[in-house]
Amino acid sequence: MSRQNVVNVISLFSHKSSKREWKPLEDHSCTDVPWLLLFILFCIGMGFICGFSIATGAAARLLSGYDSYGNICGQKNVKVEGIVNSGLDLTHKKYVFFLDPCNIDLVHQKIKSIALCVSACPRKELKTLADIQKFAETNGSTLCSYELQPSEYTTDPRAAKLCPKYPVPESAPIPFFHRCAPVNISCYAKFAEALITFVSDSSVLHRLISGVMTSKEIIMGLCLLSLVLSMILMVIIRYISRVLVWILTILVILGSLGGTGVLWWLYAKQRMSVGALETQIAKDNLQALLIYAIAATVFTVILFLIMLIMRKRVALTIALFHVAGKVFIHLPLLVFQPFWTFFVLILFWTYWITVLLFLGTTGSPVPNEEGFVEFRMAGPLKYMWWYHVVGLIWISEFILACQQMTVAGAVVTYYFTREKRNLPFTPILGSVNRLVCYHLGTVAKGSFIITLVKIPRMILMYIHTQLKGKENACARCMLKACICCLWCLEKCLTYLNQNAYTATAINSTNFCTSAKDAFVILVENALRVAAINTVGDFMLFLGKVLIVCSTGLAGIMLLNYQRDYTIWVLPLIIVCLFAFLVAHCFLSIYEMVVDVLFLCFAIDTKYNDGSPGREFYMDKVLMEFVENSKKSMKEAGRGGGAEGRELKPMASGASSS
Repeated sequence: MSRQNVVNVISLFSHKSSKREWKPLEDHSCTDVPWLLLFILFCIGMGFICGFSIATGAAARLLSGYDSYGNICGQKNVKVEGIVNSGLDLTHKKYVFFLDPCNIDLVHQKIKSIALCVSACPRKELKTLADIQKFAETNGSTLCSYELQPSEYTTDPRAAKLCPKYPVPESAPIPFFHRCAPVNISCYAKFAEALITFVSDSSVLHRLISGVMTSKEIIMGLCLLSLVLSMILMVIIRYISRVLVWILTILVILGSLGGTGVLWWLYAKQRMSVGALETQIAKDNLQALLIYAIAATVFTVILFLIMLIMRKRVALTIALFHVAGKVFIHLPLLVFQPFWTFFVLILFWTYWITVLLFLGTTGSPVPNEEGFVEFRMAGPLKYMWWYHVVGLIWISEFILACQQMTVAGAVVTYYFTREKRNLPFTPILGSVNRLVCYHLGTVAKGSFIITLVKIPRMILMYIHTQLKGKENACARCMLKACICCLWCLEKCLTYLNQNAYTATAINSTNFCTSAKDAFVILVENALRVAAINTVGDFMLFLGKVLIVCSTGLAGIMLLNYQRDYTIWVLPLIIVCLFAFLVAHCFLSIYEMVVDVLFLCFAIDTKYNDGSPGREFYMDKVLMEFVENSKKSMKEAGRGGGAEGRELKPMASGASSS
């Protein structure tokens, strides 16, 4: 009797547990609050770094600029001990001028030149010291070091070292940053050559950049074209998804059969001729052809069997793509989700780069080997930039995770609303509201896990770059293997995180519980997951290629009629990269919607069977797929066949609930 009671208690507990695990949109509670507090504290630390750099004068040095003696341009300065020409009153000298602006140190990423504060930048080229002297007398702007008077420019032997290298290029002040920058950017040809390996001389670089500037209207038009093509493709995929998937499947099978047949034909032809030649090379070629033909045959047979086994899952992929198209019709704001995410990322990256520049000018003035001033931080403060780099990764991943949670919440609302006519007016805004009110901690935890994987991978990549050409083959292989493993782990965790966010959006559970529940569902539907992530991803990849090729073809046709420059390869590269970025943003949202729909579908089929009181939430297209699966399962015998085995745990899951 006691054993029966225990069994009843366990069954009651499992019944309640299953009810607790999946109650779509019924409960809303805060999740992973400690992680939200930790993330807020981390952001406060990021703010402290920004405040510290501003409080120590870094903002003034960055915006107003400073000379080689530690003086900030445009204000009175304090004397730096041991440094001559420091502590000057430079109120009327607001611009930084470099004596040799084109002498760039690529290793330390700085201009190797004496910097001075001047009252005006030379607006025309100065070819001799006499021109520099005349400019100083006319404009009151001394371009030589402070200890030289304008009258001494042509007579003092120190002028060769303390005056700018002539000819002094025409320059203009950079807006907001008060630096005199050469107008002709060919001055930086050597720097550009280090970054762009295919540029061999400054004239080529000049023509490339002039090509970009001349064709900027065409570039903007082509970028707009890629945007329109991406939106059109998302609509087309919905209506021709069935035809498109089967066309790709047939082409892959026919390609494999054709390649295998060609190899066997070449082997037979070579075998008939090798008897007459009887050379070792001919025999080696014959053996190689035999190996290739056997390998191709094995590959084709395996591919055919996989296609045969997964044909039902291909049908599910088609149905999910069709329903995803309906989701975008009911939730049109989903299309604009990548733009908002990209806009927020741009704002954060701008802030991050600004603070990084602040950190570059933060610290106490210290004389360097040449007798000039550099600003360096001492003690633990010099490691603040490491904290800043971690902030870049974590907060960027947090923003991307917020997008995933927002999309998941909106799609979950769509799926688990039985009457689609009764959808909320703005499911996207409702999803954002639930994210902000309840699930920011879950997003912070998931993004931190990705950060923990990314940081070691980036460190290993940096080490690999620094040791390039110095390490032995074994060390290089190990480094690449570690980087590859971390990359694979990152991709797996990203996929699991996305499904965990979906589970959180459905049931308001914390990150670990959601990840566990989602993982169980994915394992139960492993074959379907494989089909969706192979067939579906391949379709979307071909869509990206189609958009890039279409935009590139249009670019070639338009740029071919532009005769104002000779080289238009750089504008075309810019357009193709932008087209791929836009296509990736749009189709990645499509892929995300498909993944969310699949998890909702798997949960729906596990806990509902269509009977009264346990009606399906799914769309009619998915319901047709379920009905067809049930028919095929009955024909094959319950529990027989791959599809039957996969549906069996769903039926038992439904009965247990």
